[in-house]
Amino acid sequence: MTYGLPADQPDQDVPVCPRHPDRVSYVRCQRCGRPACPECQRPAAVGIQCVDCVREAQRNAPVSRTLFGGTVRQGRPLVTFSIIGACVALFVAQMALPGVTDALAYAGIYTSEFVSPEPWRMVTAAFLHSTGFLLHIGFNMYALWIMGQALEPLLGRARFLALYLIAAFGGSVAVLLLTNPLQGVVGASGAVFGLFGAMLIVQRRRGGDVRQLVVLIAINTVLGFVVPGISWQAHLGGLLAGGAAAAIIAYTPRSPRRSLIQWAGLTGLTLVLVALTVVGANLVASPF
Repeated sequence: MTYGLPADQPDQDVPVCPRHPDRVSYVRCQRCGRPACPECQRPAAVGIQCVDCVREAQRNAPVSRTLFGGTVRQGRPLVTFSIIGACVALFVAQMALPGVTDALAYAGIYTSEFVSPEPWRMVTAAFLHSTGFLLHIGFNMYALWIMGQALEPLLGRARFLALYLIAAFGGSVAVLLLTNPLQGVVGASGAVFGLFGAMLIVQRRRGGDVRQLVVLIAINTVLGFVVPGISWQAHLGGLLAGGAAAAIIAYTPRSPRRSLIQWAGLTGLTLVLVALTVVGANLVASPF
C-alpha cells in the first residue's frame, strides 16, 4: 500500500523551504512568512526567523562605534594578542635560525643607495628582539599587553593596528635620522612608546589624570639614555609618531565623515614619515 497526498491537495500546496526545495517544513519565518527547514531556522526574540532575514537584519543594523569612531568588538583584544604572538614566534625563530635577525633587523644603511633598499625593515625590526637579553622581549610584551588592552577597545582594531605600525615606522625614522647608519636595531620599544604617547593623548582627550603616565614615560625615556644598548632614538620617534596618530584619531570631530578624515590624517602622517625617510636616506649618502 502506498500513501500520498489526497487527491484534492496538489503538490504545490506543500510548504517547502525556499533554500532547500526538497525539504518540507511547516515552520514559517516570523518576519517574511516563508517556510524554513531546521537548517535554515534561527531563534529570534519572538518565534523563528529564516537565515536570510537574520542576515538582512544584521546588514541593516546600525554599527556600534567606540568613543573615537572604531567598530565595537566583543571579546579579547585580538590585534594586541596577534602582535604579541607574532613577536614571540619571531623570537623563537631568531633563537633557532640566527639568519632571521640579519634578514629583518633595521639600520639606516638599508634605506640608502649603498645597498639594495629594503625599507620594509623599518617595520619588521619592531617585531624582533635581542636574543641575549630576555627582559627585552619580556618588558615590551608586558607593556604591549597592558597598553593594548586599554587602547584597542577605545580606538577599534583597525585604528589601533594602524597606530602601532605608524609608531614602529616612526621609531625607525628617528633611528635613520639620529643614529649611525651602520648601527642595527631590533625591538618593539619604539612602537610601545608610541602606545604610551597614544594613551597620554587619549587620556587627555577624555579628561583623565595623566600624571602617572607622564612619570612612566619619563622614567623609561631616562633609561634609554643611561642604559647601554637601548635606542633612545627609536623611543623618541615612536613616542612622537604614536602621539601624532592618536591626536588625529582622538581630536577629529564627530561627524558622518569622521572615519574618512581620520584615515586621511593617518595616511598624511605616514606620507610625512616617508618624506623624512627620503631625507634621511640622502643624509646617509652624503658622508660617503
